[in-house]
Amino acid sequence: MTRTLRLAAAAALAVCFYSFPAGSDDTSETYRQLNLFGDVFERVRSSYVEEVGDKELVEAAINGMLSSLDPHSSYMDPQSFEDMQVQTKGEFGGLGIEVTMENGVVRVVSPIDDTPAFKAGLQPGDYIVQIDGEPVMGLTLSQAVDKMRGPVDSPIKLTIQRGQGDPFDVTLKRAVIKIQSVRSRLEGNDIGYVRITSFSEQTDVGLKAAIDKLKQQSNNKLIGLVLDLRNNPGGLLDQAIAVSDDFIDQGEIVSTRGRDPKAAQRFNATPGDITGGLPMVVLINSGSASASEIVAGALQDHHRAILMGTTSFGKGSVQTIIPLPGHGAIRLTTARYYTPSGRSIQGTGIVPDIEVRQAKVEEIPGQVEHHESELRGALNNDGLKPDQGQNQNQNQNQDQNQNQNQNQTPPSGGGSSSTTPPAGATPAQTPAPGEGDVAQDYQLGRALDLLRGLALIQAQKSN
Repeated sequence: MTRTLRLAAAAALAVCFYSFPAGSDDTSETYRQLNLFGDVFERVRSSYVEEVGDKELVEAAINGMLSSLDPHSSYMDPQSFEDMQVQTKGEFGGLGIEVTMENGVVRVVSPIDDTPAFKAGLQPGDYIVQIDGEPVMGLTLSQAVDKMRGPVDSPIKLTIQRGQGDPFDVTLKRAVIKIQSVRSRLEGNDIGYVRITSFSEQTDVGLKAAIDKLKQQSNNKLIGLVLDLRNNPGGLLDQAIAVSDDFIDQGEIVSTRGRDPKAAQRFNATPGDITGGLPMVVLINSGSASASEIVAGALQDHHRAILMGTTSFGKGSVQTIIPLPGHGAIRLTTARYYTPSGRSIQGTGIVPDIEVRQAKVEEIPGQVEHHESELRGALNNDGLKPDQGQNQNQNQNQDQNQNQNQNQTPPSGGGSSSTTPPAGATPAQTPAPGEGDVAQDYQLGRALDLLRGLALIQAQKSN
């Protein structure tokens, strides 16, 4: 019986080695290592303090082999494989959070818009150190993800470590996550704003529909486009290629290279730009990963758009899903991808052309402005009528008096005072990128300023 188990275990792994050759001719050494695995398998099965099923042991061994390679390779049991397939279709159950494993704990890559994780305020870079009071250390990524899944409306408590602060608890309710991967709106009636939250099967179709809608809403008078890829954790490679192709007329979009040079792939653009060549600004941040970095890198290398924000996440590898009939699938890192200029962004990320960190903007109180017209004996503007100059001075003085009155602190015990915040002021809590108005999103505001400036220069040149 023991010999049979050892041979069965060795044979199971031998299939893996046969399917994915290690490149070594020393097969005897390979089988010696497989015999070692069989010995350990037998000892655990017979001597572990509690009885463990053979299936559980083999799956754990496979997952351990894969997860030791890099943070993105893993084994998916049949249920996890099914969940992954549902997720790429744009609807799945859970918390709505993209995660990876780092230093033994779960690291948040990005929360997905309008999901329990997003509404709870989870941020890219947060570490999940406990799930329902159980430490994450020691769990695989798939095990941690499984614990975060559960029935809709069931509660879950996550312990979060953010920066150097003390850990804190966040309680969420699981929900059916329906992803609308593309959202759009007009900014100021002449600039299109499109946000892509993830790359699912419907992203390219949704993008084209959004651009058509923006053109109609603006009466075909768009002067620019903002493509918001902030906190976009990625998704399907073919959708990233299609979205890039929507804006690029020709040339390479991305290439992938694995161990076998003959297996390298290059994906090229086809003629046509759905915006007609409108000036573009692409917003990225540390939550922009994988497929969103492919789009950002392609548009940057082709000088099709100006990238603004902060450096992206830096996931420059390609994972292939390999189904195992009757046993789920494995997610295996099979290649690195390269931007059109031949650069790999693995571990370094996409650096924006203009670095703009998210910030709060406040008007400085007590600022009194002085003008030439206030000086005694100042010359009159000979292009204005006498009464126009007098009215202009009076209006300026009234404006200054109003500013001074608004900046005064009410006397103690003198009742309440309510004033409207100055234009551009930001509330104490800044909302997530893509939400709220421009005054609350500093990075978006700077992108709109840049596009309006480019449009103004172009108009001046035309005149």
